[in-house]
Amino acid sequence: MNLMNSKLPRRSLFAMLPALLTACSVLDVLNATVPSDTYRSFADLPYGSQPRQKLDIYMPLQPQGDKALASGSTPLVVFFYGGSWSSGNRADYRFVGEALASRGIAAVVADYRLSPDVRYPVFLQDSALAIRWAFDNAQKYGADPGRVFVMGHSAGAYNAAMLALDKRLLSEVGLTPAMLAGWVGLAGPYDFLPIGDRKTQVAFQWPNTPADSQALFHASSAAPATSPPALLLAPVNDNLVNTQRSTVGMAQRLKSRGVQVQSELYDSVSHITIVAAMAHVLKSRAPVLERVTAFVQLNQAKR
Repeated sequence: MNLMNSKLPRRSLFAMLPALLTACSVLDVLNATVPSDTYRSFADLPYGSQPRQKLDIYMPLQPQGDKALASGSTPLVVFFYGGSWSSGNRADYRFVGEALASRGIAAVVADYRLSPDVRYPVFLQDSALAIRWAFDNAQKYGADPGRVFVMGHSAGAYNAAMLALDKRLLSEVGLTPAMLAGWVGLAGPYDFLPIGDRKTQVAFQWPNTPADSQALFHASSAAPATSPPALLLAPVNDNLVNTQRSTVGMAQRLKSRGVQVQSELYDSVSHITIVAAMAHVLKSRAPVLERVTAFVQLNQAKR
């Protein structure tokens, strides 16, 4: 059932959501509301040789059609989802791809290998490969390789932060953080040692987790000339990630280094619903999509 194509008014959809969420996952409900006439997509594109090294790309529909897409002037955001580095599937985040495409932004939603099959830093190395694919293939799909952003939610926001701040990761694929137009983190864990969560312990081989596995560690050496601008959004009250320690701490550290950073906290969303607010049906919960769109527009000039 495509709720966006149903005859129910949007007000009724909001009223239905609590009941729907008891019967199926949040992501299933959000994807059921995604319109099909706001984007064009290309699925199951490999960025590596492993089964989970695949991605989907969502392109905005242009009034001028394929000719405009071929101009390669569209900014591109590579999105990584959360799941404690142990779960997740790119197909569950179609609502993120559609939301960005509807605002004129190309979106790549990438899978990456997960724990316990792999450990840190393999999922970051996969993420770097996905970024390399974006630079190499952006123009082919009508986007600008000079306007590539990285974005993530929760564990995916950590991935985005590490790619933007730990230059070792992108250097392995022939890139530098300075080549990114910017990075966006939604409710990201940027400083989480010691590790209490069992799944995260496995993913980071706790207690043998190196200090430089933390994104905040790398923010200490960030510099305006080499670190891309950042947009950090988080709930005021997060039951999974310490907002003050991670989002507020990251924003303060980057600002102290002279790096351009914007940050906002919302009391109307939770750890999960901050990314759910990207979907049109829940966008009134918090201006997440608006802030991301404005950030991309502000920083999309070639660096």
